[in-house]
Amino acid sequence: MGTIPGDNTATPEASHDEEYSMPCMEALLAGTLALMTGYAQACCDSHREAMARKIVTNLEALVQAQALSPHFRTMLWNLQARWQQQGVQEHASAALTAAEQRRALWLTAPEAVQ
Repeated sequence: MGTIPGDNTATPEASHDEEYSMPCMEALLAGTLALMTGYAQACCDSHREAMARKIVTNLEALVQAQALSPHFRTMLWNLQARWQQQGVQEHASAALTAAEQRRALWLTAPEAVQ
């Protein structure tokens, strides 16, 4: 801890230099963009629905922010509507897939009986 020349990570100044604060709306926007990235890169679908719901919630909060310009808030509103619609479509297709999986076990009745 701090024994390597030029390594001052053990000093309080070093930890303070790495910390920074972000305005609330910028932090919310950064978190939303990170969620969108995670959603796009998700390898399994188990977390995607929760991420999509959180993205919609964050976009709704950003739309309400008076600190943002009206044009930016309009763009966020459109984006929020698209994410909400996508979430509804994915939920419906997941329900359809589950129903199809149940029907796959059914046997079809023969057309004629001997």
